[in-house]
Amino acid sequence: MARAVAAFALTRTLLLLWVLKVLPVRGPDVTSDVAVIYQGWYGVLSTGTYPLDDVTWQYPPAAALAILSPGLVPFLGYVHAFFALVLVCDAVVLGLLLYAGRRPGKSVRGAWFWVAGLPLLGPTAYARYDLMVTAVAVAALLAAARRPGVAGALAGFGAMLKVWPVLLLAGLRERRAWIAAAATGAALLLALTASMPGALAFLGFQRDRGTEVESLGALVFHVARHFGWEGQVLLNYGSVEFLGPYVPLVSGAALGLTAAAFGWLAAWRLRAAEFSAATPADAAFTAVLLFTTTSRVISPQYLVWLLGLAAVCLVFHRSRMAAPSLLVLAATGLTFLEFPVWFDKVVASDPQAIAVLAARNGLLVAAALLACRRLWTGTVRPGRRRGGRPSLPAGSGSDRAAVGS
Repeated sequence: MARAVAAFALTRTLLLLWVLKVLPVRGPDVTSDVAVIYQGWYGVLSTGTYPLDDVTWQYPPAAALAILSPGLVPFLGYVHAFFALVLVCDAVVLGLLLYAGRRPGKSVRGAWFWVAGLPLLGPTAYARYDLMVTAVAVAALLAAARRPGVAGALAGFGAMLKVWPVLLLAGLRERRAWIAAAATGAALLLALTASMPGALAFLGFQRDRGTEVESLGALVFHVARHFGWEGQVLLNYGSVEFLGPYVPLVSGAALGLTAAAFGWLAAWRLRAAEFSAATPADAAFTAVLLFTTTSRVISPQYLVWLLGLAAVCLVFHRSRMAAPSLLVLAATGLTFLEFPVWFDKVVASDPQAIAVLAARNGLLVAAALLACRRLWTGTVRPGRRRGGRPSLPAGSGSDRAAVGS
């Protein structure tokens, strides 16, 4: 435990040196989201309303709590207070993973995965509020076995922070977890909608997004630009996106893939029969991998979600997600290279940078497919019928017994 804490201190010092600009990193300033966008939203939210006229506000209502949270540290400026709170959330994640990993039948490898994995993303890990959301998700999954109601409530709260934690429910079977998630989400939504105008404005802004340059579908246009494609790369709805011929088609295909992924999850849930203590974490990791990979936008901070969920999986000895987790770890390192280090080259569709982006996206696709396979084979009984009873070979002893009874 002491070694993990020491490694955490060293690696997080490096992250702080990056975001505080003591150590420069090539590429765009990743802290501008905090210093400009978040701080601007803080000023608007402090007046009692959401940023109604800002298309970059694409988050559910409780995201306001994360943006306003640096106000809890009045002796620091907004930017430094934000980084301090992210560091606290990071330490909370480590503490939860170490506490869970030291229990009988568990492992501290999840804690080590978190310690080693997050710095691979570079300063982006601390320059977005996604780590705060990930801390909520980690707490929810670790509570699932003993306190399903608490897990559900945390999942509902997380969904009101950034939507994706609703996917944690994929592997939770207890009805009280789902009820707690729905009740928490509904209570927050009602309270924030009643108290601040514009709580649901994010829905329209999110709907109108296109194909972001780092997404899986964007690879089509990166290649097409070298063959005369006449589209453009512009800042659109808060991200750098492709605009032009066939972009709506590719964006629609991405939405179709997301729908297919959710269809697969529904089919898995109907067929799954063998649940272990690791299944909620394995299912959540798989679901978020599918959501991330098929999205029209694969922002670098999405890797924070995957690292946190993978770390929870590795706490459980019975988890089947070790190999997909390692693929995500490799993808995280490549993400740091493509953003921010080579982001200008990515935007320019430079062949070297696009090769890195293709490798990163390929690793995420491979991790998603492998996670799906392992989740299915680990929980679905071979030959299981829709009614829930496994089919038996003709003439088997069990079959004869059923006929004779």
